[in-house]
Amino acid sequence: MIFAIDPIGSLSHISQEWTKLTGQTVAAALDQGWLSCVHDQDRPVVKDVLTRAAERTSEFSVRFRLCSTDGSRRWIGAGGVPSFGPPDRTFLGYLGSMTELVPDPANALQTYGQIGRFIPPPAHPATITNDHLESIADHLLIANAMIEDDGAKAALPGLRQALYEVGRALARKVDAERTLN
Repeated sequence: MIFAIDPIGSLSHISQEWTKLTGQTVAAALDQGWLSCVHDQDRPVVKDVLTRAAERTSEFSVRFRLCSTDGSRRWIGAGGVPSFGPPDRTFLGYLGSMTELVPDPANALQTYGQIGRFIPPPAHPATITNDHLESIADHLLIANAMIEDDGAKAALPGLRQALYEVGRALARKVDAERTLN
């Protein structure tokens, strides 16, 4: 599930899968609305990680519980890669992904957050997108994580540019949907 947030954590895009997972509409999730679905005990960790990542314009990873309108709770693994645009590589925010995690009885999941490399967790069927543009973003985020491990760092600037362009296309899509609604 792909998302885009600005430097202060305001959501500008979230996949339609968000509504399936949480019961909250995409429109209600925009800006800071999405935080109302983060478990009360996990919300401070999520906010802190987003703040610290933005201060450093660094990648981030976070694990937290999402609360659904039906009362269920799901563990989510999420993270983002900073997006920069003109002029002078202005920090625009993050393009990221989140996926539902399958609890492992042998290893209890705990809330955590870290600044640094974001390696997306394996996709869960509940958070796989049907949108082609979001699929492209998801694959680019995975490629971003793999390049670091594979030693192909010379490809990072081009990949980051591709992430920026996909993020712009997602933002245009959201703007068009807002105009229609």
